Amino acid sequence: MKKKQLVLVGNGMAGVRAVEEILKISNEEFQITIFGNEPHPNYNRILLSKVLQGDTDVKDITLNDWDWYEENGIQLYTGEEVVKVDPESKTVITDTGRVQPYDELILATGSLPFILPLPGADKEGVTAFRDIKDTDIMLEASKTYKKAAVIGGGLLGLEAARGLLNLGMDVTVIHLAPYLMERQLDATAGRLLQKELEKQGMKFLLEKQTEEIYGETRVEGLTFKDGSTLEADLVVMAVGIKPNVQLGKDCGLPVNRGIVVNDYMETEVPNIYAVGECAEHRGIAYGLVAPLYEQAKVLAKKICGVETAPYEGSVLSTQLKVSGVEVFSAGDFNEDEGEDKKALKVFDEQDGIYKKIVLRGNQVIGAVLFGDSSEGNRLFSMIQKGADISDTSKISILQPLNQEEGMSLTAAMSDDEIVCGCNGVSKGMIIQAIKEQGCTSTDEIKACTGASRSCGGCKPLVAEILQHTLGSEFDASAQKEAICGCTDLSRDEIVAEIREKGLTHTKEVMNVLGWKTAEGCSKCRPALNYYLGMINPKEYEDERESRFVNERMHANIQKDGTYSVVPRMYGGVTNSNDLRRIADVVDKYEIPLVKMTGGQRIDLIGVKKEDLPKVWADLDMPSGFAYGKTLRTVKTCVGEQFCRFGTQDSMALGIDLEKKFEGLYTPHKIKMAVSACPRNCAESGIKDIGVVGIDGGWEIYVGGNGGTHLRAGDLLMKVKTAEEVIEITGAYLQYYRETANYLERTSAWVERVGLSHVQSILNDKEKRKELNDRINQALSVHKDPWKDFLEDEKTTKQLFENVVTS
Repeated sequence: MKKKQLVLVGNGMAGVRAVEEILKISNEEFQITIFGNEPHPNYNRILLSKVLQGDTDVKDITLNDWDWYEENGIQLYTGEEVVKVDPESKTVITDTGRVQPYDELILATGSLPFILPLPGADKEGVTAFRDIKDTDIMLEASKTYKKAAVIGGGLLGLEAARGLLNLGMDVTVIHLAPYLMERQLDATAGRLLQKELEKQGMKFLLEKQTEEIYGETRVEGLTFKDGSTLEADLVVMAVGIKPNVQLGKDCGLPVNRGIVVNDYMETEVPNIYAVGECAEHRGIAYGLVAPLYEQAKVLAKKICGVETAPYEGSVLSTQLKVSGVEVFSAGDFNEDEGEDKKALKVFDEQDGIYKKIVLRGNQVIGAVLFGDSSEGNRLFSMIQKGADISDTSKISILQPLNQEEGMSLTAAMSDDEIVCGCNGVSKGMIIQAIKEQGCTSTDEIKACTGASRSCGGCKPLVAEILQHTLGSEFDASAQKEAICGCTDLSRDEIVAEIREKGLTHTKEVMNVLGWKTAEGCSKCRPALNYYLGMINPKEYEDERESRFVNERMHANIQKDGTYSVVPRMYGGVTNSNDLRRIADVVDKYEIPLVKMTGGQRIDLIGVKKEDLPKVWADLDMPSGFAYGKTLRTVKTCVGEQFCRFGTQDSMALGIDLEKKFEGLYTPHKIKMAVSACPRNCAESGIKDIGVVGIDGGWEIYVGGNGGTHLRAGDLLMKVKTAEEVIEITGAYLQYYRETANYLERTSAWVERVGLSHVQSILNDKEKRKELNDRINQALSVHKDPWKDFLEDEKTTKQLFENVVTS
């Protein structure tokens, strides 16, 4: 039977969740095509603030990576915007001219950040805080500029301010209201929050209205309505969002604030649905993730022809940490609006805890918590039910309501009480997963139910429910972190089992070790492929199909579907022959951009997919592995041969290191640098391994990181000769290869295992020799994978015919 064409416009959280729910019901009914105008796979927008604050990386907030789309047969077009929907011909048209037919169409175009129409709002240095691009703008600005102004004292503005503080900027928050987060908190809680944030270094200008953003080409400051000014070289607008409805409006869909939908997320035009922030249901356009996920479930069942209860709207709640301060609100929490409402309040000024519930009669209709939000789930459940507290002692607001003396919070919760608001997971659903599906860890519960998958705030409560339900059968050791949801095993257990049982390929590992899914997933397959190759480098044949898309293509995919090719230049040193060869390739294949990289190489950007084999063949140069979990670059300065400050031959050592460890597969990418003197022109202090020349020898630094988790390298040891540098580097890399988790950077690994522990291993001459023997064995089987790949004509043809352009 021919599959129906399902097109999703918008690659965000709500739309892709709808696709996930559709795949759960039927993964054979639809041929799915997704258009996203960002150059990224589906990611968790809620956690962008953690990326800005340096708590995580973009890859860690990815919900569905490139491989997920390929595994599910989804055609993903990134960096491509749908500009027209034609309901008569049932097609969508993109800004590239692509025409895509549909049988069913889901509009999930999300929302747009509201940019105040101020004079100067278009100046350089003015940004919203809505997506990865905005985050990158702020990260980059913080490297050069130091004064930031955030317009908007709501949740998003405060998260942006916290992130900019972490980046070393002087931050002032401008807010029109008399207190912070007025949509989520009452005046008391808002002012308590302000005091806490002021202690952290934030500055506030409340009841201020911006009149103008001044400066030449770049912002230099703000002028307010009262005539006062504020200097700033970065302005972040976080004043709200508006549904992105233009596409729906242009094709004739009814639009108010959002695209109008019924209780099944259907628009008035047949076969067109809307979900998420762009949709308006019963007069409300929701901006929180929990209602959007509820909508997605109803839409999925409707589109698959499965009977379902209608979506009837959501009671909103907010439970989160703002710069480490716990806050919660739900329902109607403003008792001043309406004579029939009364509030019960408790304020512990010493511990900074404030609690309030709002009643209509004896019915709970709203709540605000500050400083301790542990009762949030219980109160939210009471609000949803309209609980009557006639028999409750007023002072018991200090404890979870209706909780029996001596009973734990977890035991007191009813089964229908929501634990994970983002994904709509109740306590009963978690208990069911434990009892019926055998879940014994929080990771397994996340895989089974989705609890803690989004913001992660409910993970401690999930763990408490798990422990309470299992009782004496609860195994604390089982709370280790499994490598993915396909298995309960940790990295160390899998490596031990591979060694003990002599396992030789990924399918065998999955079968013998009892994988829950026959084919594994995009997280565990690359990890198993790496562990098998690390343990048995000579016997193991690398499984190309288990690698990430960029590694399989031997090039980095760009947002327009073209690729970036980077040939290797040892130590950043090149010659006229290689430069001519590169220039000829650029001309021959009409490559639109040639860019010098920070790793002292040349990047050829915009290569067509079908040209990749011919480009590599014509270059006839080793791959620079710009896509690989391996040694990327060894950056060097010119050294003592040319520099009057240089004390050592940095170029020679850099080239030797790069040639020695070229092609070595590692848990994550590795960057090195060699500087000829402590002036550190090659930036050795922020590399995975950095070498600095000193009088009479070298200093070796490890664990540096120049990315969002900026980390200075630690001094590993001092040595006298270049040969010793290579020996220590080899032992260090092999110990990292053997003990790090897959996708764990050296900076995180050093902090986890401890620098002193690593030093104790490398100072043992016998262990150092054994480590170097093993790394030499791994290096002995290295081939340039691109050339090896070209020799396999069948595999090459299959890849370039079937790879998903994602």
